[in-house]
Amino acid sequence: MERHGLRSYLVGFVLAVILTVIPFWLVYAPMMPPGRTMLVIAIAAVLQILVHLHFFLHVDFSTPKANLMALAFTAVLIFLMVGGSFWIMIDLHNRMAI
Repeated sequence: MERHGLRSYLVGFVLAVILTVIPFWLVYAPMMPPGRTMLVIAIAAVLQILVHLHFFLHVDFSTPKANLMALAFTAVLIFLMVGGSFWIMIDLHNRMAI
């Protein structure tokens, strides 16, 4: 069977759907304290990233240097986008609050 066949994509899709439904269900039917719910959501998000990297983007570490450089560049871009967004929102909050 082909390495990146239909079965691989279906497994990735099912895992992605499960990892998406879990946080929605935890927020819809609150059964845990908010702090623990946020922790589960964060863990599901990290697992979601790993599932997408493995099943859809086919990132493996057979060539570690190239993949590490791509992941490091992606991490820097995400840090800049998220950090910049928080910086702008916090600054706007401080300017609006009197």
